Amino acid sequence: MNEIDLLSRARQGDRHAFEEVLRPVIQPAFRLALAMLGERGAAEDAVQEMALKGWRHRHRIRPELGTARPWFLAIVANECRMARRERWWSVLRFPEPAERAAQGRHDVAAGIDLRRQIERLPYNDRLLIHLYFVLDLPASETAQVLGIRVGAVKSRLHRVTRRLRSELLAAEVTT
Repeated sequence: MNEIDLLSRARQGDRHAFEEVLRPVIQPAFRLALAMLGERGAAEDAVQEMALKGWRHRHRIRPELGTARPWFLAIVANECRMARRERWWSVLRFPEPAERAAQGRHDVAAGIDLRRQIERLPYNDRLLIHLYFVLDLPASETAQVLGIRVGAVKSRLHRVTRRLRSELLAAEVTT
């Protein structure tokens, strides 16, 4: 069965088809939620809400697009926004991956500096960085998740990466 048929069946309420459509999205959705919320439990909650809302609003699945990944990731991004509004006092922290510790000190320090600079970005810029670079979504799917045009994705990426680069260079000069 091809993807369009699977999406059509999921849209019509076939639970097994919906699960097949949802299965490959779970890991990227969790990674996005974890990056945006910084807490495993909150990320798991966001992914569960994505699945529930996806099922309730399955009539919005558009089989002609050939994928539901951007739609599901947009739900997760919105769940993260709502969770951050509820927990406005929280501070986003990126856990340092264990594999980074095995690398040289300079690489780890550079990664931490980049992570800190990303943490300081406004929410929408941080979301853009995670969708495009961390989840490796193409610009077209990133645009669908964010609800903007592909050209806007490209210009925002250029602006944000240029700002990150200059802030990292400035931080390196002062240390």
